Amino acid sequence: MLGSTIARMTGSVVELSSDEARRLALRAQGLLGAPDRAAGVRGVLRRLGAVQLDTISVLARSHELLPYARLGAVGRPAVEAAFWSGGHSFEYWSHAACVLPIEEWPLFAFRRRSYRDRGVWNHAVSPEAHASVLARLRAEGPLTATELGGAKNGGPWWDWSEAKVAVERALALGEVVCAERRGWKRVYDLAERAVPEKLLGEELDDDACLRRLVAQAGAAMGVATQADLADYHRLTGAQVERVVRDTGLVEVEVGGWGPAEGRAARHRAWADPAALASPPRGRHRTTLLSPFDSLIWDRPRTERIFGFTHRLEAYVPAPRRIFGYYSMPLLSGGKLLGRVDPARDGSTLVARHAAFEGSAPRAAKAVPAMARALAEAATWVGCTDIRIERTTPPELHRPLSEAVA
Repeated sequence: MLGSTIARMTGSVVELSSDEARRLALRAQGLLGAPDRAAGVRGVLRRLGAVQLDTISVLARSHELLPYARLGAVGRPAVEAAFWSGGHSFEYWSHAACVLPIEEWPLFAFRRRSYRDRGVWNHAVSPEAHASVLARLRAEGPLTATELGGAKNGGPWWDWSEAKVAVERALALGEVVCAERRGWKRVYDLAERAVPEKLLGEELDDDACLRRLVAQAGAAMGVATQADLADYHRLTGAQVERVVRDTGLVEVEVGGWGPAEGRAARHRAWADPAALASPPRGRHRTTLLSPFDSLIWDRPRTERIFGFTHRLEAYVPAPRRIFGYYSMPLLSGGKLLGRVDPARDGSTLVARHAAFEGSAPRAAKAVPAMARALAEAATWVGCTDIRIERTTPPELHRPLSEAVA
């Protein structure tokens, strides 16, 4: 089963080098090897199991950047259509608010039950308001919170109207589903209409849900610690510990990740057996990654695999930012070589800050990759020019400007 060029056996433990683990992770995430263009955006979603949503839009919203990073310049309308039409997906709480393949509906029954058992909520809602939104959806079909009576009361963003609180509660409980976004607003529908009957009736117990989610996370990451497995769908360490040995994942020891003996359970490493079956080969993508890309959304994992420290600075006061508001890591040759904080000025893509990793000689070698990634991104979003405002180190400003010109 195990490709001899990938792994070695010491006793009953599979050993991987840190480089092998990195390549397995890249292939599992669809960033090493030929992209599956026939499967398209929906294939990316099924492979990853979860695509995180976020309100920030610089080049594009994060859920658009995910398939772009893997497939190239797929049309943005095609991305939206793939996620939000045909009943192929739904939105729910996974790693955060995520688009999920509709096939995963039964896997989150444990979370819906947990919400039903919850005694305290951030917002109070009357039984009458709850019943009212369900009745409106039943009678009128899919509606936004605004159409149900208004999303807010007029105060801060968390000052939700009672209709918004009620429909969000129903979403958490699984009574309604968000199967579409319209102008970035959730469109709610009854679960009995939006979820295929076969999936709606598949009521798994908690351990069955957890086993399948942990196995799915393992397949999406290729190789992962127990803490990584927990973070993917925001499970607890205890939940993963309870089921991981029954998921089919193979316990492994990765060089540089620390010895298994005496190591805390959360640091044990596991690999997808399908990932171990053949060595990862093929073309590496050169691309800019969303900060919410599942390859790098877990910061400790990113540091462990790539030796790359990345933080989203959008919520950091501007004077304290190091790399920029929405810096996007540069992936090339299977490594993270730097990051760029992009913006748009009319038809010009602006690199407000292009920062390279390592010493100046090492950083200079990454200039062609940065230029290529910026050029592809500019074409994708319809920009005809690229302007470099600042680089780190500063002496790469001219080479990068010339390369993109």
